[in-house]
Amino acid sequence: MDLVQLTGVHRRYGSGGNAVLALDGVTIGFPAGSFTAVMGPSGSGKSTLLQCAAGLDRPTSGSVRLAGTELTELSETGLTLLRRDRIGFVFQAFNLLPALTAEQNVELPLRLAGRRPGSGEVRAMLAAVGLADRRRNRPAELSGGQQQRVAIARALVTRPEVLFADEPTGALDSTTGREVLGLLRGLADRHGQTIVMVTHDPVAAAHADRVVFLADGRPVDELARPTARSVAARMTGLEAVRPC
Repeated sequence: MDLVQLTGVHRRYGSGGNAVLALDGVTIGFPAGSFTAVMGPSGSGKSTLLQCAAGLDRPTSGSVRLAGTELTELSETGLTLLRRDRIGFVFQAFNLLPALTAEQNVELPLRLAGRRPGSGEVRAMLAAVGLADRRRNRPAELSGGQQQRVAIARALVTRPEVLFADEPTGALDSTTGREVLGLLRGLADRHGQTIVMVTHDPVAAAHADRVVFLADGRPVDELARPTARSVAARMTGLEAVRPC
């Protein structure tokens, strides 16, 4: 069953002759418990797709549903509450508050929601991402990979139904990036976490259950059980047919 479902989604920016069609009638689903990578050439609509699916941007037309909730019908307040309580976000920039410790950064979403973190709740989440012994360190005292792990723990502390990740390893070296991707893979395998990840990296995409390829604002191909080699070959094919 699809946890996230987009149906006939268009997203147009601007108007008249200056209008840009970022998404062109996208219909796609993301099954519960799956790990999906979204790829495509520059300007294909990857980030716009993620933003519309996550309720960060409103489509011009079409339907976006999360576990039966129609996002396009929600008010701005309703969208804010949905994003806070039911969706997790991880981005290329770690977006940690430098004055707070790792533990304080992770508990921040709970405090913003008016919840008092339960005893051991935040520490357990840090332990799950392998940082139990770094909870009192501030971001400047952590490596890039450790900072991204803190960001992942922060995204998961509210127990979201879906985790959206936009180039989560883009600021990391290859070794650290593989460690973070292994963590995401483990979340899907061991905890049934639904993950939708935008990436340009075939190695990153190979950690997913399937890869969805976009071109010109539309899904044009899918690849199940991807390998870095098969993903790179599909991307090469998409780039080759792009107009000059």
